[in-house]
Amino acid sequence: MGFTKGNFPPVDVETFLDKPLRERMKTLALHWVEYGFGSPKMIHATYVVKLLVLYLLGGTALATSTSGVSPFWDVSQWWNEPIVYQKLVLWTVFLEALGLAGSWGPIAGKFKPMTGGVLFWARPGTIRLRPWRRVPFTGGDRRTVGDVVLYVGLLATLLVALVQPGVPSATLSAVLPESTTGLANPALLIAPMVLLVVCGLRDKTIFLAARGEQYLPAMVFFTVLPFVDMIIALKLLIVIVWVGAGVSKFGLHFTNVVPPMVSNSPCIPAKWFKRAHYRDFPRDIRPSKVAGAMAHIGGTVVELAAPLVLLFSTDPYVTLAAVALMVLFHLFITSTFPLAVPLEWNILFASASVFLFWGFPAWAGYGIGDMSSPWLTLAITAGLVFFPILGNLRPDLVSFLPSMRQYAGNWASALWAFAPGAEAKLNSIAHRPTTNQIDQLQAMGYPARVAEITMQQTIAWRSMHSQGRGLLSLLIKHIPDLDRWTVREAEFGCNSLIGFNFGDGHLHNEDLIRAVQSRVGFAPGEWITVWVESQAIHSKVQHYKVIDAALGVIERGTWKVSDAVREQPWLPNGPIPTQVTWSAAAARSEHDRRDASGSGQRTPA
Repeated sequence: MGFTKGNFPPVDVETFLDKPLRERMKTLALHWVEYGFGSPKMIHATYVVKLLVLYLLGGTALATSTSGVSPFWDVSQWWNEPIVYQKLVLWTVFLEALGLAGSWGPIAGKFKPMTGGVLFWARPGTIRLRPWRRVPFTGGDRRTVGDVVLYVGLLATLLVALVQPGVPSATLSAVLPESTTGLANPALLIAPMVLLVVCGLRDKTIFLAARGEQYLPAMVFFTVLPFVDMIIALKLLIVIVWVGAGVSKFGLHFTNVVPPMVSNSPCIPAKWFKRAHYRDFPRDIRPSKVAGAMAHIGGTVVELAAPLVLLFSTDPYVTLAAVALMVLFHLFITSTFPLAVPLEWNILFASASVFLFWGFPAWAGYGIGDMSSPWLTLAITAGLVFFPILGNLRPDLVSFLPSMRQYAGNWASALWAFAPGAEAKLNSIAHRPTTNQIDQLQAMGYPARVAEITMQQTIAWRSMHSQGRGLLSLLIKHIPDLDRWTVREAEFGCNSLIGFNFGDGHLHNEDLIRAVQSRVGFAPGEWITVWVESQAIHSKVQHYKVIDAALGVIERGTWKVSDAVREQPWLPNGPIPTQVTWSAAAARSEHDRRDASGSGQRTPA
C-alpha cells in the first residue's frame, strides 16, 4: 500500500460484479489475507494525527492546564496526579459522546462526512433507539428537540467538569499531603452522569457510544468514594473489563478474529507473516496454529493472567512486567486499526495501566485488601460483574459492550440484502445527515463499480468471521437470485443511519428496521435482513432471525458454531446446516389447516 494510493482488489472492474456472489467473496477474501481493506496509508495517518493532536496533546494540555500542575510537557511532574487521570477520562467520554473517537472516519464506514455522532444526535428528527420499551417517557423512534437539549447538556456538563480546577480532598491529603491539586469537583460530575443515563434511556446509541458501561462507573467512583477506595475501585473496574474480555474469548469465535485483524494492519507489511495466520493460503484460509497461538496466548492468556497479577501482586518487578505487557497489548490493538477504531479507548487503558498499578501500587497501601470495608469491595465487584455475567448467559438482553466481549468475535451481527434498486430508498429518510455509503464513495470521486466493489470488501471481511458464514448461508437459502441483489454489511450500513456502530448487532435489530420502514415503506421482499445473536457461553449454537422490513420476522432458527468455523468464508460446500425453529410460512400453513379442519373449507390467502 502506498501513502495516497490503496491496494484495490485485482479484478476486472467491468465484469467482476457480474460473477456469482460466492465467487466474488472468495476473490475479495483472498485479497484481504494480504492487504486487508487495502486502504492507503494516508487514511491511517489521518487517525494517527487525530489521536496525537486531538487526544494526546490536546487532551493532556487541557487536563494539565486546568488542574494546577506543571505544564503538560513535563510528564514526570503529573503522570501520577489523580486529577489528571480523572480529566483524561472525562476528555475521553466527551470525545466518544461527540463522535470524534471510536467508530469515526472511513475505517468505520464514515466516508463523507467522516463524523457521525453529533451530526445525528444534535439534530431533531433523526432515528433514536430506546433500550427498553417499558421505561416511561421513552416511546417513539424520532429524536425530539428535548432529546437534543439533553444531549447538548451532556456535552456541556462534561466540558464544565473538565475545565474547572480541582477542589481540596481531605482523603487525598491524608495519604498524599504533598499533592496540592485536589480532585475533580464531585458536584460537577453529578449532572453529566444523570444526563448520560437519561440520554441512554431515550437512545441507547448515545450511552453505548460514550462507553457508559465503563466510564459511568468510573465517574461514580470519582464522586462518592474516598481517595484510596476510589483508586482500588478503579483497579477493580479495569481488571473486570480485561478479564471479562478474556473470558469472552473462550470458544471457537476468537481465533477467526485475529487473522483478518492482522491482515488489515498497516504496521505489518510482511505478506509472509500475514499468510502464516492462515492454514494454506490460498487454498485454505481458515485460521492456522499461528493464529490460534496469537489469539489464545497473546490474547486470552494475557487478558486473564496479567490483570490478576496487577490486582494482587506486591512485587515491584512482577508488577512492572505486567504493566508493560498490558501497555504493549493495547498498543498492538491500536496498531491494527480495527474496523471500529477504538484508538482513544486503547490509549487510555494503556495509560491507566501505568497510572493505577505503577503510580499507586498494592505495596504502597492500594491493594485489594486496603479498601475501607470488605463489604464495599464485594458490592463494587458484584455490581461490575453483573452485566458481564448476564450478557454471557443471556446475550439477547445485554449489548456486547456491557458484556465485556471486546474483540471476542462473538457478536450479534447481520447482513442486509436489497432487491435491485431498493437500497436507494434509504436516501429518502428525512433529517438524515448522510447518504448511503455507496453514494458517499461516489461523491468522493469513486466510479460506481469501484465503489460497489469497495463496499463488498466489508462482506468478505464478515465472511472471514464465524458468524459471516452462517449469515451468507441464510441469504443463499432465502433469496434464490441472490447474485442480482445488493448485499451490505449491517454494521457499516447502521453507521449511516444512526451515526454509530461498534460491532453491536443490537443497534440494527428489528427496532432499527421498524424505524426505517416507518420512514421509507419498503415493499415485501425488497429489504431482507439476516440477523444472528451472540452465542451464549453455555450454548453450542447461535440463534438467528430472518427479517423482511415490510413483514417483520419471517423465520427463526439456530446453527452450530462448529459448523460455521469449519467452512471456508466463501462456502464452497454450500450453505452450512441451519435448524428452523419457527417460520411465518409454517405458522400460516398451520393456521390455514386449522381453519380448514374447523370450517370444512380453506381460508382464502
